[in-house]
Amino acid sequence: MLMLGFAGFMGILKIVLMALAAFGLVDAAFRREDAFRAADKQNKIFWLIVLGIALVVSYLFSILGILPIAGLIASIVYLVDVRPALKQVSGGGNGWRRRGGSSSDGPYGPYNGGR
Repeated sequence: MLMLGFAGFMGILKIVLMALAAFGLVDAAFRREDAFRAADKQNKIFWLIVLGIALVVSYLFSILGILPIAGLIASIVYLVDVRPALKQVSGGGNGWRRRGGSSSDGPYGPYNGGR
């Protein structure tokens, strides 16, 4: 009974690791190449390869091995260090929040109706 609970916990942990690597991979795939250079991080291809390998390793191997732990560390480094730097370089924000200005602001400043 205890082993079934442990196996279930390890299965959930494996899914979390795969989701973390998959999220990082998809996020890196949609970022611009020049943002990586501007943030002074490795290039986009490097992060796509590292996160892709992390995803495959977390799927194929047991979570208690060294390779899934290395993949977890790579995913955490991307999400905690690289992703915020890329967001800062590319303008930040996710488009859901407005940072100042009014609803009548245009792309070049406030729109006053021709006054």
